[in-house]
Amino acid sequence: MAGEGFASLGLSEPLLRAVGDLSYVSPSPVQLEAIPAILSGRDVWVSARTGSGKTASFVLPLLERFFAQPVAPRGPRTRTRALVIAPTRELAAQIGEAFDTCGRHLAARPKTCVLVGGVSKNPQMLALRGGADIVIATPGRLLDLVSANALHLAGVEVLVLDEADRLLSLGFADELSRVLALLGPRQSLLFSATFPATVRALAADLLREPVRVEIDAGAGLSGPDATVVQRAIAVDTGRRTALLRHLLETHGWAQVLVFVASRHAADHVAEKLRRASVTAAALHGDLSQGARTKALEDFKEHRVQVLVATDLAGRGLDVVALPAVVNYDLPRSAVEYVHRIGRTARAGEPGVAVSFVTADSEAHFRLIERRHRLSLPRERLAGFEAVEIATPVLDPHGGVKGKRKSKKDKLREAALRKP
Repeated sequence: MAGEGFASLGLSEPLLRAVGDLSYVSPSPVQLEAIPAILSGRDVWVSARTGSGKTASFVLPLLERFFAQPVAPRGPRTRTRALVIAPTRELAAQIGEAFDTCGRHLAARPKTCVLVGGVSKNPQMLALRGGADIVIATPGRLLDLVSANALHLAGVEVLVLDEADRLLSLGFADELSRVLALLGPRQSLLFSATFPATVRALAADLLREPVRVEIDAGAGLSGPDATVVQRAIAVDTGRRTALLRHLLETHGWAQVLVFVASRHAADHVAEKLRRASVTAAALHGDLSQGARTKALEDFKEHRVQVLVATDLAGRGLDVVALPAVVNYDLPRSAVEYVHRIGRTARAGEPGVAVSFVTADSEAHFRLIERRHRLSLPRERLAGFEAVEIATPVLDPHGGVKGKRKSKKDKLREAALRKP
């Protein structure tokens, strides 16, 4: 039956049924290595590409350890047993859904609470009455509710940091340190697609003799294991929306996730697509949490064809069988390129990632190629031939994004250096 390969990992029947409901045929490589290690109580450090099954690799063993075979009836919930920290609201919500879905057949289902900002904290405080078995939270809201005495973290048995690199790159280092100071002895699990120096330093301080799980780590996106078909199309800045519409028509993509550089660009591009009779929605940090949730749900339920997102809102999105990702604007960092294109070709499904390369962004795309050992031909499509030339740059760094640190980057680095 579907999911029978998971039985060898030590998962019990209720969880195997849930895995079968999800039509998982066999464990992914990261699940094969991580699940037994987590079940044994070891600290685990996972580095694996997006779409490799990282979420299930910690959700399933935590449900098995705490709830699949309880040794005695549990009394009133008075403490949190597992704490999962995620960098964005959307990712936290998806993790919460994964716990609910995978735990649906358990005789004693865990109480899970998702704690995120952007909405009133009063309903979350009410949900925490009597405690919660599993808390999934963004750092800021978690600390708000701890300060309000709505929950206590001293009894946490397992800590999970999901998208650990993103937690640090978004400037959560100080908040993360404050959370860690509230925890007692526990099992710690780190998950991420990339592990820059800041995350390696965090892992060294946080983990005790961890089991290292590295799946395709550092292989480079151009290696033989790469599953995303990557394309780079040369185009003039003002022709990008028309080119996007052309690709939608010629390839027949049922859905496309389009990344842009700013909140204004997300609204602008989505509106231009709607005027051209393409169903589209914007997803960015200026939207209310209700609007963000609706945009994501409409996209997942195929009510809109194109979701135009910023990096902050788009990080951690998990859409089944997403056929294409388009970099309308190139990502600021080479690392973010990995996360963007990892939204497609997930769980063995095919996918394509298209980057629009303008004259002014050519130098930056060459930097991305060097960092990931790529060499992509610049396609020139009939009717969209690029004619612009790069704007002269007087910057001593050559005007290449990522070469000169922004003020925000410098502030984040300074925060990371604080003891």
